[in-house]
Order: sequence, then C-alpha cells, then structure tokens
Amino acid sequence: QVQLVESGGGLVQPGGSLRLSCAASGSIFSIDDMGWYRQVPGKQRELVAGITSGGRVNYGDSVKGRFTISRDNAKNTVYLQMNSLKPEDTGVYYCNAKIVTGTLKRVDAWGQGTQVTVSS
Repeated sequence: QVQLVESGGGLVQPGGSLRLSCAASGSIFSIDDMGWYRQVPGKQRELVAGITSGGRVNYGDSVKGRFTISRDNAKNTVYLQMNSLKPEDTGVYYCNAKIVTGTLKRVDAWGQGTQVTVSS
C-alpha cells in the first residue's frame, strides 16, 4: 500500500557528517508529519527530529544544533543532515510518516531502519 525506504546510513568518524534520506512510495494522497527516530540496545526509541507538513521542526535535546531535518513534498521525501557526529549518535535510525493513502486511509508508516555507526 505505502512504503518508506531509507538510505544513507553507514560508518563515520566522530565529528563527521552523514545524510539520511527516506522516500515514501505507493498510493499516497498526502503526508502530514514526518520524523526520524533512533534506537540503541538497552534504550528506548527516541525522537531525533520531526517536521510538520508546513515545515515546522523540532529536535531532540541531544541533537539540537547538530542535526537538520528537511522535506521535499514533491518527492515525498524527508532528510536528516547529521553533522558533528558523536559516538552516542550510533544506533538504528527509523523514518516515520503519517500518511493519508489514495483511498483516504490514515497510516502510521515506518521505514525498515538504517544503521548509523560513529566510531574511530
């Protein structure tokens, strides 16, 4: 029906940068809020960044000033630019989107997750 596909994860050194992308596909009427979450072993999944359909953004305290979320509505894509990466940023990053399908069903969609590892 609808699908979120993430890309851009990988291994990066502390202080480096990485850019994640998440593209929604399928039968989509509209997309409301989008966001990025991350999860590490032994910790709760946490909100990294969110963005509304109107472009209002918010960030988790640990990433403020370092990460930037953006979206391209024409491409149904959300991005996460990650700068000044720290080892504690390591985790699996999940894209989330509140989607209204072509049949006007509301779907809380999640990506498959992409691994981000910050290590020297």
